[in-house]
Amino acid sequence: MKISPVAQKIRENIQKVIVGKDEVINLVLTAVLCEGHVLMDDVPGMGKTTLARALAASMGLSFRRIQFTPDLLPSDVTGLSWFNQKTQEFEFRSGPVMSQVVLADEINRATPRTQSAMLEAMQERQVTADGVTRLLPRPFLVVATQNPVELEGTFPLPEAQLDRFLLRVAIGYPSQAEENAILERFRASDPLPDLRTVVSVDELIEMQTERRQVRVEESVRDYMVRIARATRENGEIELGASPRATMALYQTSQAWAAIQDREYVLPDDVKTMAPHVLSHRLIIAPQAQLRGRRSEELISDIVSSVPVPVEN
Repeated sequence: MKISPVAQKIRENIQKVIVGKDEVINLVLTAVLCEGHVLMDDVPGMGKTTLARALAASMGLSFRRIQFTPDLLPSDVTGLSWFNQKTQEFEFRSGPVMSQVVLADEINRATPRTQSAMLEAMQERQVTADGVTRLLPRPFLVVATQNPVELEGTFPLPEAQLDRFLLRVAIGYPSQAEENAILERFRASDPLPDLRTVVSVDELIEMQTERRQVRVEESVRDYMVRIARATRENGEIELGASPRATMALYQTSQAWAAIQDREYVLPDDVKTMAPHVLSHRLIIAPQAQLRGRRSEELISDIVSSVPVPVEN
């Protein structure tokens, strides 16, 4: 099975609800192929929730939404045991995280204790409650959202949790033509409830396995490593990319190449993925922050400075 035709089918199905945004949808599909998680950092009303629901519907995956608030408890996420008076036994009631696609809406509004409840699920694909470990269904994808503008009453995500997100994506405002198309599309009814499944879970797992077969030449692999190491040696960056980030760059470049219908990775694939993979994993030095330097700008400068491998 070829990944690109199936990815195109999923993308076209999602675009029955989401107008345009080819790159954003491809980035989310990249995370799905890598079995990673997505952090959507954008203002309200951009379609983050709609995109997550359309993605789950297109792939026939179970979907749950968690609205993160300051009073949300870890057990509200993972589930809890309750005493059944009829059977006189404790029974486990699974939480919303026991789904295949989990929308963690405004994740930075929950307390650090509740945010940490997601760490085990995101990294280990399991949850532990009342001393019992339960495996999560596969595939498993967390789409977390946060509002980068309204920061009052929020708890910034710790670096350990940010590092668990494979990609950071911003949807952005639509163009004038796209906004007109949105009004026309939703004029009569919402197309989301009628969205059909276009790929089975078995096909999706097969695609995830096939993604690993995309070839990465030694020179391109070394290019990824040199970019990651450059973030650790940059004077404007206090904490550079971890080896997990380098692995994420490798995997996402494979998936992006597969979506573009190629069986090999190009340096351009690495350049495309680097801002989405690395920018949220860096800690910028205080002096650079005072100068208004942003992580995306620093990644762009680093990628431009690292020599690109050329074909002999």
